[in-house]
Amino acid sequence: MKVVIIEDEKPAARLLKRKVENLNCEVIAVLSSVTESIEWFLQNEHPDLVLVDIQLSDGLSFEIFEQVAIKSSIIFTTAYDEYALKAFKLNSIDYLLKPIDENELKAAVEKFLSLQNKTVFNQQSLNTIYSSNFKKRFVVKTGNIIKIIDVNDIECFYSAFKSSFLTTNKSRTFSLDDSLETIEKEVSTDCFFRVNRQFLINLKAIKEISVYSNSRLKISLNNYKDEEIIVSRERVQDFKQWISR
Repeated sequence: MKVVIIEDEKPAARLLKRKVENLNCEVIAVLSSVTESIEWFLQNEHPDLVLVDIQLSDGLSFEIFEQVAIKSSIIFTTAYDEYALKAFKLNSIDYLLKPIDENELKAAVEKFLSLQNKTVFNQQSLNTIYSSNFKKRFVVKTGNIIKIIDVNDIECFYSAFKSSFLTTNKSRTFSLDDSLETIEKEVSTDCFFRVNRQFLINLKAIKEISVYSNSRLKISLNNYKDEEIIVSRERVQDFKQWISR
C-alpha cells in the first residue's frame, strides 16, 4: 500500500513515517505545505492513502482538496479537534489527534484495508428502491389535539422514562407509542442515525461535532439542548461513514 504524508513539522513527519512503515506500508512522499502538496498531486499518480495534518505552514490542508480532486483515501492527523466535522465531510477514513497513538493508527489503516476489500452496497440506490417503506410523517397527540409532524422537521428521537419522544426543529417535544427500535426501522438511514441506545438523530439537525473522551464524539443539534448526545464508542466508525457518504 502506497502512502503520502503531509506534515510541516519535520520531527513529527519522521516519527509518523516510521510508524506507517512499521505497518508494512510504503511511504512514497513526505510533503510539508499546501503549495507543495498541490503541485505533487497534480504531477504524480495518487497513492492509496494520505495522512495529512490540518494546520500547515502556509494554510489549512483543506485548501489542497479544494484545488485537486484527490482520489486517495484520507486520514487526518492533527492537534486540534475543531475541524472534525469538515474532515468527515471530505470522506476521511479517520481523524487522529496528536500525539498519534500507534494502536489508533493501526486501527485506522486496518479500517481502510477492510473498506478496500469489502463489497459495499450502494446504499443510496437501495434507499431509492425502498423509499416508499420509510415514514414521511408521524402522527402525535397532545391533549385533545392530533398533530402531523413531517419527518424532515424532526431533529431527533430519543428514549427516556421507558417511553419514546421526538423533538422538532421548533423545540417542540411529543411522546410516541413506538419504541426507538421500531422507529429506527421506519425512517430513512440516509437521514437518521442511531448514535447510541438513547438517541436517533437527523443529519440535517447536526450543528457541531466535537471529539469526546475515550475516542467518542459529542453531537450538538441546532435546537435540542436537554441532554448531551454522545456517539457510543462502538458506533463512531459507522457514524463517520454515515455522515460522509
